[in-house]
Amino acid sequence: MDNYQIADHFSLLSKLFDIHGENNFKAKSYASAAFNIEKLPLPLSEIPKEKIFEIKGIGASSGDIIIELLETGALKILQDMIEKTPQGVIDMLQIKGIGPKKISTIWKEMNIESIGELLYACKENRLKLYKGFGEKTQQNIIETITFYLSNQGRFLYPQIEAIEPQITTYLKKLFLPENVFITGGFIRQLEIIEELEYVINSNNETVKSKFQSANPPQLLEENSDNLLYKLLNGLKLRLYTGTGAFEKHQFTTSGSPEFINSFNSRFPNIDFTGSSHTGDAAIFKQANINYIPYCLRETEAIIERAQASPLPQLIQTEDIKGIIHSHSNWSDGSYTIEDMALAAKAQGFEYLVISDHSKSAFYAQGLHEERIRAQHELIDTLNTTISGFKIFKSIESDILYDGSLDYSNTVLATFDLVIASIHSILKMTEEKAMQRLITAIENPYTTILGHMTGRLLLSRLGYPIDHKKIIDACAANHVVIELNAHPSRLDIDWRHIDYALEKNVMISIDPDAHHIDGFKDVRYGVLSAQKAMVCKKQNLSSMGLKDFEYFIQKNKALKG
Repeated sequence: MDNYQIADHFSLLSKLFDIHGENNFKAKSYASAAFNIEKLPLPLSEIPKEKIFEIKGIGASSGDIIIELLETGALKILQDMIEKTPQGVIDMLQIKGIGPKKISTIWKEMNIESIGELLYACKENRLKLYKGFGEKTQQNIIETITFYLSNQGRFLYPQIEAIEPQITTYLKKLFLPENVFITGGFIRQLEIIEELEYVINSNNETVKSKFQSANPPQLLEENSDNLLYKLLNGLKLRLYTGTGAFEKHQFTTSGSPEFINSFNSRFPNIDFTGSSHTGDAAIFKQANINYIPYCLRETEAIIERAQASPLPQLIQTEDIKGIIHSHSNWSDGSYTIEDMALAAKAQGFEYLVISDHSKSAFYAQGLHEERIRAQHELIDTLNTTISGFKIFKSIESDILYDGSLDYSNTVLATFDLVIASIHSILKMTEEKAMQRLITAIENPYTTILGHMTGRLLLSRLGYPIDHKKIIDACAANHVVIELNAHPSRLDIDWRHIDYALEKNVMISIDPDAHHIDGFKDVRYGVLSAQKAMVCKKQNLSSMGLKDFEYFIQKNKALKG
């Protein structure tokens, strides 16, 4: 083990001591030892053990650690510290602008245990509520984390959507527009993209020669009919090649392996010639089945459904008529209620549901009862001054550990609708998670179950649940299930929505907007809903104002 590796062990040990609030003197001495070891002219491995303790800046404790590392290659005290620290917290040490003491606050006071959770909290303005975390610090953390995550090789759909036009334009410039076709997970609207895929009407050698530049992308893999590159931003680019297979590749890369294998086995004699000019609708016509959009090309079952009858008209972004689930600066939002309402109206929406955080969400300045009364008075006033638009009174009420909501029934009755969500103690067994959720669903004041599993894509797994039992409970209690449209959530997962539709449980595509720009996230919820074959009549936020008002009245009557 060389000096730099030994110094790294000391440095990490010092930082972990600070994160855990351990002996401050030892933390400083370990940091000092790391600094001094890096400057040593001789390798520690060549210095007699008894002489190590004589080195300036190396005390008895540090000397013992050096000897343990040299003899065993490991350090027990460091391993013990690592074992009691979530990996995501250790990963935060890679983020510039936040040192160990701030990481300690993030972990122990904010209950954030991963970089992705931290990014989400920054975008919800959570950090500004804590001492030492101002607006500038929060923005710097967002920028640093965004850069860090871009090098991990997996991306959320909006991240790819932002750069795809540049890549497509570049490829079309290299190979001509008619020779480039975007395909794969991106056109299927998958929520996480690991590779951006294209079909190129060219051979491997030609592609490789055209990719030579001053800063060429890294060629990771070469196969007979495809090349895999890694771009400077960390994104992997898969190019399917072969001039004789261009049209066939367009179709066979446009669906999941399950979908394509099933289609090929059912229809082995398809002629793909000319499909690049007429569109792949001609392929489905040859197979004598109804057209299947890219977003639905996931399972064998969709082929059977398309054989039986035409597929329904999928929900579109323009079908969203109201913003449900939004936060104002009364809790952790960035804008006033009036600002949010006027922006929603200007964007063509008919209503806005203000659902600030409840009192248990102290980290988000959740509303206590007296502030609820004041907010409702303000909403009443705004509804008299903003014509042709309505603001509804709501709350995102925390589901407590026993499953109860964090207000009395008297308070809950003052809202037009209640969104019930879990925000705390996310580490649970399935049994506990189910008990909490079902108890909340059975509360007569719960209108919508918010972000069902609490997941954050690429950052935090949701707590384990039995989706069917939760959906059954929602059906029995007339509770709507939110499809939280924030691209880091997209929760409920589209893979479970079909069962909800089967049980006539309504979905609500909601942006969970903490700022006006967040309204646009409804689009990502729509893209996810399309994959589950949701129609606008099955989505609560597609209701116009009058229908939404009637829904609220009817829902309250049903719950008695």
